[in-house]
Amino acid sequence: MDAPDSLLAPVLQQWRLGLGALVLALLWLCESWRPIHAGRGRRLAHAATNLGLAGLNTVLVGLVAAALVVVTTRAGAAGFGIVRWLGLTGWAQWLAVIVLFDAWQYAWHRLNHRLPLLWRFHALHHADADMDVTTGVRFHSVEVLLSFTARLAVLPLIGMTVPQLLAYELLALPVILFHHGNVRVPPAVDAALRAVLVTPAMHLVHHSRWQPETDSNYASFLSVWDRLFGTFRLRDRPEEISLGLDGYAEPEWRSLPGVLRAPFRPRSASRVA
Repeated sequence: MDAPDSLLAPVLQQWRLGLGALVLALLWLCESWRPIHAGRGRRLAHAATNLGLAGLNTVLVGLVAAALVVVTTRAGAAGFGIVRWLGLTGWAQWLAVIVLFDAWQYAWHRLNHRLPLLWRFHALHHADADMDVTTGVRFHSVEVLLSFTARLAVLPLIGMTVPQLLAYELLALPVILFHHGNVRVPPAVDAALRAVLVTPAMHLVHHSRWQPETDSNYASFLSVWDRLFGTFRLRDRPEEISLGLDGYAEPEWRSLPGVLRAPFRPRSASRVA
């Protein structure tokens, strides 16, 4: 990492963590005031499990993050990467890498639904029948490590640097938390926002218990990819969607040890038709 990047990356990481914590706290309060699904109990225990998993994943990624620095630095020194081959610099390069990486996020998400090995771990995210803002950071640690490994190839191919990745996450994380939030958004506001961004009404469909809806609306940040690739789907009354997956209702799958163990059950890789 060159000198400017070595100074920029820690700043962006601090902003990302700070903004993420702020948005999560604000949405948590809004969920109490104007929920889509009202009357939920055990909110604190539910949040403790999901945030505990997120904390564990943050530690794991921190332990292996140096590998991203090495591969992106070497790619940059060799002039490797799509944005460098196109001769993009400055803001044009930053915009291009954010759009290209978001396209990869869409493709990776679809793969997580198509490949049984990936679905085994991604299913934990969908198994949360009490979906709220904390679900936005509920991912099994194996899924996180698999995603990190894929990024070791994808970031150099795009020509993306670590600060650019952190800038993407700084932009995307509040959107991801927002569209997982159990917050009722006026339909007109949701419709205006989803012209560009993924919104709660759009992402609720993706968390449906019915597989044809689960296998739609894969975008995480920019909503364009689902329209472009024919996976966009809406419900007239998204609040009526049944959330979660079968096989996760027992209390043992609600604790942190339980969610970590759940994908290793023989039935955990199955799909609901």
